[in-house]
Amino acid sequence: MSTFHRNSRKAALLAAVTPFAMLYAGTVSAQTSTAPTQPAATQDNLPAAEQDAAAQADAGRQLQSASGDSSTGGADIVVTGSLFRQAITPSPVTTLSAESLDQRGIATVQDAVQRLSSNNGAALTNSFTANGAFAGGASAVSLRGLSSSSTLVLFDGLRAAYYPLADDATRNFVDLNTIPDDIVERIEVLRDGASSSYGADAIAGVVNIITKRSFNGVSGRAEAGISQSGIAPTQRLTLTAGTGDLDEKGYNAYISGFYYHSGGVRNSDLPYPFNSSNQTGIGGPDNTLNAGTFGASNAGANIYVRPTGGTQYSLLNSQCQTGQPIATGATGATVLPATICSQDTVNQYGTVAPEIERFGGSAKFTAKIGDTSEAYAEFNFQQSRSSYSGTPTQIYANGPAGIYFQPYSSRSNSASYAPGSQALTLPVFLSNGQLNPNNPYAASGQTAQVIGLLPTSVERNETRSRVYRGALGIHGTVLGDWDYRVDATAMHTDLRRTADGYVYIQHLLDVIADGSYNFLNPSATSQSTLNYLTPTNITDSSSDLYQLQASVSKSLMQLPGGDLQLGFGGSVYYEAVDSPSANSDINGPTQRYFRINAFGTSGHRTVSSAFGELNAPVLEQLTLNASGRYDHYSTGQSNFSPKFGAKFTPFRQLTLRGTYSRGFRIPSFAEANALPTTGYVTNSAGLFNDAYLAQYGCTTANFSTACPTYIRSGSYGATTLATPDLKPEKSRSFTGGVVFEPLRNVTLTVDYFNIKKTGAITSLTSGDALRAYYAGQTIPTGFTITPDAADPAFPNATPRVLYVSSALVNANTLKSEGIDFGANARFNFGDVTWISNLDATLQLELSTTFPDGHKESYVDTLGNYNLTAGSGTFRWHGNWQNTLLVGPYSVTGTVNYTSGYDLSAEDQGGVAGDCSLAPSPAYTGCRVKSYITFDLNTTVKVNDQFSFYVNALNLFNRLPGLDPVTYGAYLYNPVQAGDGIYGRYFRAGVKFSL
Repeated sequence: MSTFHRNSRKAALLAAVTPFAMLYAGTVSAQTSTAPTQPAATQDNLPAAEQDAAAQADAGRQLQSASGDSSTGGADIVVTGSLFRQAITPSPVTTLSAESLDQRGIATVQDAVQRLSSNNGAALTNSFTANGAFAGGASAVSLRGLSSSSTLVLFDGLRAAYYPLADDATRNFVDLNTIPDDIVERIEVLRDGASSSYGADAIAGVVNIITKRSFNGVSGRAEAGISQSGIAPTQRLTLTAGTGDLDEKGYNAYISGFYYHSGGVRNSDLPYPFNSSNQTGIGGPDNTLNAGTFGASNAGANIYVRPTGGTQYSLLNSQCQTGQPIATGATGATVLPATICSQDTVNQYGTVAPEIERFGGSAKFTAKIGDTSEAYAEFNFQQSRSSYSGTPTQIYANGPAGIYFQPYSSRSNSASYAPGSQALTLPVFLSNGQLNPNNPYAASGQTAQVIGLLPTSVERNETRSRVYRGALGIHGTVLGDWDYRVDATAMHTDLRRTADGYVYIQHLLDVIADGSYNFLNPSATSQSTLNYLTPTNITDSSSDLYQLQASVSKSLMQLPGGDLQLGFGGSVYYEAVDSPSANSDINGPTQRYFRINAFGTSGHRTVSSAFGELNAPVLEQLTLNASGRYDHYSTGQSNFSPKFGAKFTPFRQLTLRGTYSRGFRIPSFAEANALPTTGYVTNSAGLFNDAYLAQYGCTTANFSTACPTYIRSGSYGATTLATPDLKPEKSRSFTGGVVFEPLRNVTLTVDYFNIKKTGAITSLTSGDALRAYYAGQTIPTGFTITPDAADPAFPNATPRVLYVSSALVNANTLKSEGIDFGANARFNFGDVTWISNLDATLQLELSTTFPDGHKESYVDTLGNYNLTAGSGTFRWHGNWQNTLLVGPYSVTGTVNYTSGYDLSAEDQGGVAGDCSLAPSPAYTGCRVKSYITFDLNTTVKVNDQFSFYVNALNLFNRLPGLDPVTYGAYLYNPVQAGDGIYGRYFRAGVKFSL
């Protein structure tokens, strides 16, 4: 493993250098993007001779057609980001065809988008669902690391409804899982600000999912996959049938359906160390439950008891659960019982990925209207279900010693925290006057305090979304030379969240009072009592999107370089989210559940827009472009967003391009209206100082080995408060790039991007408040610190932090800067064809500058926690795909690379490179290693109707580097690793087309 990692940087350099070496390899033949055995280029580059012909053939065609029409002789015509379809646009665009994704063995749209080199650490993956994600069951893209709220996802050039839940309960986004994979023609990714074309939430770029314009015949696929170790099984079925020919018969209609399933994965399925709480094998601590780690907040799935005011717990239920050996405690020591039921909680309860089941259907009818127009109607339905089970039922929530009521006020937009008793108390008498049989000290008149987890049930979570979408439109030519387009869409999402096994606080108090829950022998408790104690929680949420859009364009006059084109139009859309809290305390602090996070939001608005674009080829070598959009929101905001672009081609092989634009994003529903939300961050040595830790008999240097469980195994809640009076974010962005075609069908691109937000919406840096608290200093303005209950073993020590809360603010500046590299080539060597595509991004800067001038930088670290959920900002991200075509055989190898990062984060009180978030001692090192994998796909075309394929993903069985800090997974980073955590993975399938 270590040798391979040492060579990963060499591999990345080789990937970058190889396209230049290919310039000398030989002659090139034309590429056709629609050929079923030839993957389309992954960048927006075409040979210059085809660029001019394609642009002339499609001059005046509208952005919103988004039809996947390949009638231009095989040229890749970009329809995203402009009213005019073009081969090379001033803005950088990545195009992913369905054929290219098949060649790489990528099965779903969300997987394809997550692998984009321009998608950085703030992405939301499906694996986060099983680790307490606020937006469980969903997947979101984050172009340029600017969070999911700054990336716009379109469906055939039209908006889509938000997922009803918000990422980190603050950022609204479109769920990539709602895209019907079976009818996708291609994905166009505009890697540049597009507020002038689409509106507020396109600051970082646009992902446009383009579906099939028409289909004739019957096609389908059957596919199954499983890892080498027998985990993470997947199945996929698709079937599409269509009839009619638009050119000959004047109509086409097709229907399509798909089914997709992926099995859940638990930590126990993975190899060591990802499957165990015991990290001694990698030089770390043994975090299994034993005499050294037992504590009030880590008592395991058993129940321990002590007399109120006593110092030593005893095992209350008569025996340990199956598979939990008994460890000998330190009799007489504070809080330790004589016997402890040992547990490896990661192995027994840890979840890596949820079980996902998706199915849906689509129908589309397209018809010619007269000689110059075309109309369509489309309907899509999809259901997605995601589920997982977690830990045993908890009878306290996030406190070290018993019940902690953590209510928020449903009647106002502020948070309050009211710690309850330090431990759950069993009374001497039941409500009927009898001695409490569950209290072993009742006969002596003493109440009892209990800790632990209920062994009778586990917590289970499920999200089920149903998406309904309809769209219709007409486009064509009127009055001789006016091109027009009118589109309308409606989309509705129903989301149901189901939570089982969570204790309802008042019901727990009730069963304690009447003695119906048997603490001595939990398995003897009646099912009716268990049902009462943990009633099923069902919360329904929804979102809606309705849009009407129209545009016209016309060639005004002939310029030296071609037609002067003018386009303009208008749009109106309505969007709404209704996501009530799953755990409201409106009826009182006990009329709620433990552990179900209380978050929710609602809101609606109408947005009216006018937009226009002028494309002027002033010279044969120079084209200028100007566009702008005025948006007015029913909530009172309005803004004009301009954009300017230019293309300069001094000679046929070289194009220089660049853009400058202004953007505008109003606060999301969640940012302005959400109820307070809390995410939990594991304690690390970097949060504390030696003076503070001295109270607990340890230092930062021996944090992992000498500090008590109370300190090193705890976590703090970072609570974010929405702010109704937030101002809109504004942005400035520019790009500059080179498209170089040294040989026909060999294209190299380099594009620089620089995006700067002002008034960027973010939460304050928790590290500032934590450092002040642990140093005994005044807490900075804007923060509220809630201390934890004291550790009974160190009752006089300053308690650790339980919660740090702050409101969202408009920070001064958020900046993202970097360089995209692309290379596409195709070579013929007799009967052998070689196609190579490289897509890589170098992130130079991602930083926040606050109003007081304080600046935080996050590249190559775990920051920004506020945006990335502690999954980091990667300096390098890319892939290199190579395909060999030999007769009926196709072989594709893809190298995937994500750079490593330092275990620090400036927004958590550290400095880049200081290793402040690493365990102490830093047994995993101060850096997480880079991650490189290789995928291999082989396809055999049996005849014109059938082909078989086999994928070997992560062929060399590479596992990700150890990351003990990222809290989206255990000991690895799920954004960096993706499905690579499963090891070598095989997938096989058959495709047919009749």
